[in-house]
Amino acid sequence: MGREDATQGAERVSALGRGVVEGYLAAEEVARLGAEGLARLPLDGRRVLVLIPDGTRTMPMPLMFDVLERELGPRVAALDFLVALGTHMPMDDAHLGRLVGRTVTDGQAGRSRVFNHRWDDPATFVDLGTISAPEIAALTQGRLEEAVPVSLNRKLVEYDHVLICGPVFPHEVVGFSGGTKYLFPGVAAPAIIHFTHWLGALISSYEVIGTAETPVRAVIDRAASLLHTPVSLLALVVSHDGVAGIFCGDTREAWREAAGLSPRRHIVWLDEPVDRVLAVMPRMYDDLWTAAKGMYKTEPAVADGGEVVIYAPHVPEVSYVHGRLIDDVGYHCRDYFLAQWERFRSYPGGILAHSTHVKGLGTYDAARAVETPRIRVTLATGIPRERCARINLGYQDPTRVQIEGWAEASPGRAMVVPHAGEMLYRVGRPPA
Repeated sequence: MGREDATQGAERVSALGRGVVEGYLAAEEVARLGAEGLARLPLDGRRVLVLIPDGTRTMPMPLMFDVLERELGPRVAALDFLVALGTHMPMDDAHLGRLVGRTVTDGQAGRSRVFNHRWDDPATFVDLGTISAPEIAALTQGRLEEAVPVSLNRKLVEYDHVLICGPVFPHEVVGFSGGTKYLFPGVAAPAIIHFTHWLGALISSYEVIGTAETPVRAVIDRAASLLHTPVSLLALVVSHDGVAGIFCGDTREAWREAAGLSPRRHIVWLDEPVDRVLAVMPRMYDDLWTAAKGMYKTEPAVADGGEVVIYAPHVPEVSYVHGRLIDDVGYHCRDYFLAQWERFRSYPGGILAHSTHVKGLGTYDAARAVETPRIRVTLATGIPRERCARINLGYQDPTRVQIEGWAEASPGRAMVVPHAGEMLYRVGRPPA
């Protein structure tokens, strides 16, 4: 069978796994289900590359590393790992070691190599082709019409099989994370990363997040079809308290199973909107670029004129990778950029998208040059007041934030979200 046909026919393995709506699976069951799913994949004698999340995703990676090493090590010719960083900072050996639960020395963990994706190095990539402008117009429902080059980390064509191993959560750009998102943007080149993020921003995080089938997912899936290396998926539905589901097999099928369970585990439905939110960010988010999930996942539950306070005293930086560009652009609603497109069109789409996601919905009156955000976003972080003003966000001294009793002391309806960034908050009732 040629590699071009490898994703079809005998290579297609239906998803196997289990998910629970309440409670969590024991570690032993997670390991057993993972082993059963992996046993059905046609990997014997093959060189396998596993795509894994970085440290900004909730994921029992040490457990899964154990399972992968135990179940696949004796079967495959090579078992190596590539961290799907997107545009995040590369991880050093110490960070990689904490991620996989093994000592990592010079990128080596036992018999396995653990690689960082280097989105900023052109030598990283292999060209897979181009999605034509007319097809992009169809996939994006007319929002954009331009040819999109598709390039991925060349390691994906140097191995015989790619296995994606990662969690599925509501996501501000694509709707739900996981699956082929580990290819784009996980190990992709800048062009398609910026394109898909700006597409998500045009629709808005408010509309996209928590929606399974989106134009962004359609573009990502189409781009993934250009990769001829067989790809399988080991998808988990998790929280910081445990694993609620694990599904292994065909990439699309396993992702659908996980994306079907995720809304039941990751969406909190409120009877009415709140006026203020204190999003308490865990330490795995070490800059605003990642800690902004506290905004993305609470914005739909905040009333017009309300406020999200991102509480992260441990965060001293806007973005370790993109800070200079964000300082230049600031944080603004989508319409601010669209009304002044000639001024902003040269900026990377991912930067503009991040800006709009953090600022949220809003309007811009071009005649009066007045921007009106729907809600306020305030940083109670290690980022100084002066920089907050420069990037167009509010500031609150984090030392004066008292988490205990914060909601009761706030005017109007308020809530504190501990370990923010996992759960999505919405108003109404879950779909039947």
